[in-house]
Amino acid sequence: MNPLRLLDFSWDTMSAGGLFSGVSLPWMSHLTVANLTLTLGLGLPEQSVLQPAWDYLLQHHQAELRSPLFPVVISVSTYLLLVTLYTLLDLLAPSWPALNSYKLHPDRPVTWDNIWTTLYLTAYNHLVYIFPAAVGQWLWRPPIPLPRDAPTLMSFLLGILGCMVVFDFQFYLWHLLHHRVPWLYRTFHAMHHQYLQPFSLVTQYVSAWELISSGFWTTVDPLLLQCHCLTAWGFMVFTICVSTEDHCGYDFPWSLHRLVPFGLWGGPPKHDAHHRMPGTNFAPFFSHWDWLGGTNMTLSIISLAETSTLPLPRQNTFFVIHDLQPGA
Repeated sequence: MNPLRLLDFSWDTMSAGGLFSGVSLPWMSHLTVANLTLTLGLGLPEQSVLQPAWDYLLQHHQAELRSPLFPVVISVSTYLLLVTLYTLLDLLAPSWPALNSYKLHPDRPVTWDNIWTTLYLTAYNHLVYIFPAAVGQWLWRPPIPLPRDAPTLMSFLLGILGCMVVFDFQFYLWHLLHHRVPWLYRTFHAMHHQYLQPFSLVTQYVSAWELISSGFWTTVDPLLLQCHCLTAWGFMVFTICVSTEDHCGYDFPWSLHRLVPFGLWGGPPKHDAHHRMPGTNFAPFFSHWDWLGGTNMTLSIISLAETSTLPLPRQNTFFVIHDLQPGA
C-alpha cells in the first residue's frame, strides 16, 4: 500500500485547508538541540555534511523546491520509475532463469493482462485524484519557505527513522481496522486483495480512500516530528521505495528484510503472505506490531499449511480474486 504524497502541507504552518491553520512548527527544533549536543559530544564537525548539497539545491533549484508541485512530482516520478523497472523484470523473468529464481512464485508469471488492469487503475487514480490536487495546490498555495541550513546527517536519519516508527504504528492500526471491520474491508480495501501474488503495479491497485489515507500520514508525520523539509522528502521517497518493494514479488539478496537483523523488517515475503492470508502481517515496515498483536506469519508457514490437510483460513474478499496463472 503505497503512501503516496497526495496531500501536501505548508512547512511553516500546519494547515490543511485551514484545518490546522495558525499552529506554528519550528524547524526540527528539539532534534536540532539534541543533535548539536550529540555532535559536540562526539567531536564531530558542526556543519552538516548535507549542507553543500543543500546549498547547491537552493542556489540552482530553489524555485522548483518551493513549488507546491514538487512533492507530487518527486513522489509520482519515483513510483513510476520503480514500477517500470520491476515490470521490466517481470517481463524478462520467464525467459531468464537466473532472474526467475528470485521470484516468490516463479511458476506464475505476470501477464500483460495483469499489467494493463493494474496500470489502468493507477492512471485513473493519478488523473482523477492526484492531478487535480496538485493543480489546486499550485493555484492556491503560496511557495514553500525553505530554511537556509540543511539538517545534520544525524537529524536527517533520525527524522526518517522517527517517521517510520510513527507511520508503522498508524498504518498497522489502519490496516488492521480495515480487515476486521467488514464494511471497511468491502468498501475500501478489498480491491487491493484481488491479487493473491502481488507484483509492483499492485502497490497502487487501491481505492481512492486508501491512497489518500496513506498520503495523509506520510505528509503529516514529518510535521508532527518537526522535520526539515529535506528529511520529509527523504521519508516520502523511502516509503514509496519500500511499499513498491513489498509488492514486487521478488526476494533478492539485497532486500531490506535480509539486511535488517533479527527478522525486524517485513519485506516482500511477509507482504506476499499477507495477500495469501489477509488476516496476517499488517505492518508496513517493521515486524514488532505483528509479533505483539499475534498477526505475524511467514510465507513458509503458509506454504506448509497449504500443503497440509488443515484448512487455511482466508478472509472474504467481496471481489474477484486474480490468481496469476502458472507458467507453461
